[in-house]
Parts: sequence; structure tokens; C-alpha cells
Amino acid sequence: MGSSDVVAAVSTRLLRLPLPRPWGPDVPCVHVVVVDVTTEDGATGTGFSWTPTIGATAVRALLDDECTRFVVGGPADPEVVWDPLWRHLHEAGGGGVTTIAMAGIDLALWDLRGRRCGAGLTDLLGRRRDSAEVYGSGVNLHYGLDELVEQAGRWVAAGHDAVKIKVGRPSLDEDVERVAAVRDVIGPGRRLMVDANQRWDLPTARRAIGALARFDLAWVEEPLLADATWAYRQLRAAVDVPVALGENVHTLHRFRDLLDAGACDIVQPNVVRVGGVTPFLRIAALARAYGVALAPHLLPELSGQLALSLPEPVLVEDVEDASFAALGCLAAPSGVTITGGRLTASTRPGLGLSFRHARR
Repeated sequence: MGSSDVVAAVSTRLLRLPLPRPWGPDVPCVHVVVVDVTTEDGATGTGFSWTPTIGATAVRALLDDECTRFVVGGPADPEVVWDPLWRHLHEAGGGGVTTIAMAGIDLALWDLRGRRCGAGLTDLLGRRRDSAEVYGSGVNLHYGLDELVEQAGRWVAAGHDAVKIKVGRPSLDEDVERVAAVRDVIGPGRRLMVDANQRWDLPTARRAIGALARFDLAWVEEPLLADATWAYRQLRAAVDVPVALGENVHTLHRFRDLLDAGACDIVQPNVVRVGGVTPFLRIAALARAYGVALAPHLLPELSGQLALSLPEPVLVEDVEDASFAALGCLAAPSGVTITGGRLTASTRPGLGLSFRHARR
């Protein structure tokens, strides 16, 4: 290997980013661990790990210790590094903190590859389309009804043809009232999705989905605990609303198990939680082989670039006021823009993400 192909150093820094619209009293901020990988010839790629309130310091510690010691002196190739690094870290867990940390390395190496090739991530992977549809989303279960309706109105005004709200209030009647109010605001022509964030057990999910189905739901997301494979299979057989899950699934192997079991209609990998671009592309190919739709979870500045490279159109999620641009953590515009419910990407070489140095 030449000096341009060998990792010489890894460095990290932690950004604490207050949310303009907190995701609840227990989630006032999110964390980004910025990861710089430098090769022996002095070239640098920048990636990141991301997590809400829980786990950022653990992720950073794993990056600074085990990940750095493993990758320094080795090849600066994300597809060569990923599997051996995963096996090395597997004793600490096959996914979760391990894969979130790995994403920082993987994304930095993809950024480095793009910079060397002079291509943004979409064009590096192979651009399939010029734009992707974006749906309006929000972490809004704690919103009052008036605030929820106002948010839905903003999504309509922004040009979104699909929106998603949270369900799982203490009373099913409250969920029915809130979903009905949002359906009234967005009208019959737009798609409406609901997300229960793992709040229900199987009997509750059956009852709730039965009560909400009349609002013509495009999907119900995470109605059960993400690990409840058997229950998901039972639920999917009992309801007519498509079932989506995957934001809390961390490995290709786990996605394969869910697809083998017929547990869902839509998979939703989060590119950071699964470990970066390398495993995300494998999961997308797996879903395609099973004939199951894919809808990336969060992180539109990155997920949007990936969406433009996939063979099939996918919906990209944009949580209100939670993009990197909205959080103010970028030193320069990413080149990913959302206008009229469509996302486009014209980025600098690499990921196009330049993070601020000041702590927030």
C-alpha cells in the first residue's frame, strides 16, 4: 500500500446540539461525534457518529480506543475495513454502540474516497435520479392538539405530499382524535404515516391499528418492540395497514431475520445506527431482493444523497428543525436542499459535510 492508502491517525470531537423543538423533556438535544481520518500522505476524510441524549460519550470512547487502534496502519478503504472491524468489536456487541461508532470511521473513509475522486457521495455511488421525495416528520407525541395541527399545516405549506406523526398517547381516543385532525389538515390526497415508537404490545397494537386504519394510513411504524420478531409476524397477518420498522435495527443479519420472518412491509435503516454507508447499501440490496420497500430513517443530508443513488425511488424523512442545517452544526451549506417536498444534492466532493469546531 502507498501512503495514500494507509490510515495514519483518527481524531474525534463531540458536538452537543440543542433541539429547537425538543423531542420531549428527556431529549432536549442530540449529539454528533465528528470523526477525522487522516492518511499517511496527509489527506483527511470527515465522518460522524450521531445519537440523541444517550450514549455519545460511550461511542466516542470506543472510537478513540478500539476503533483507532484497529484502523491505524491499515487500508483507507471503507469496504475493506468494515467487516474486520465489526468482527473485532463484536465482543462488545454486534450492534448499537459498536455500529454507531463504526459509522464514524466508515463515513470518514467514504468522504476521503469521494474527495480523492473529486465526486460527491451520490455521484461516487452512481446517481440514479436528480431528486427524491421528502416527507414531513416530527417528534410530536408531547405536542398539544393545536400545536400538532399547526405543524401539519406547515408541512402542507412546504409542499410535502406525505407526513408522519407520533401515536401512542395514554388513551386510544386521543390518538384517534389527533390522527383525524391531521388528516383533516392534509386532506385525502396526501399520504399519512403514524409512528408508535415501540409503545404497544401485540393486543394493543391490533386494537389501535384497527381504530386508526380508517384514516387511510400509508404505514404504521414500530408498533411493537423492535426485537419482537414473532409478534410482528402475527401483527402483520392481522392488520391491513403496512408495517414499517428498522430504525432500531443495527445489523444486516437482524434485517435478514426480520425479512425471513415476513415481519414488515417497509425497512427503515438509519445509516449511522447500522454502521455507515457500507452496511446501508447491503441492507438496501437485501430489501430489494425480498421485494420490500426501503425508507431511510432521519439524517436527510446523508440519507438523501444515498436515496439519489438507489435503483428504486425512496421516501426521505425530514424531522422538523432537526436537520444538521437547522441545528446549526455545519460550517458551510451541505449542498443538500429540500424545496417543495423534493430533495436535491449538489455537494462538494465527499459527503459535503463540514462541521463547526466550536462546542455547542
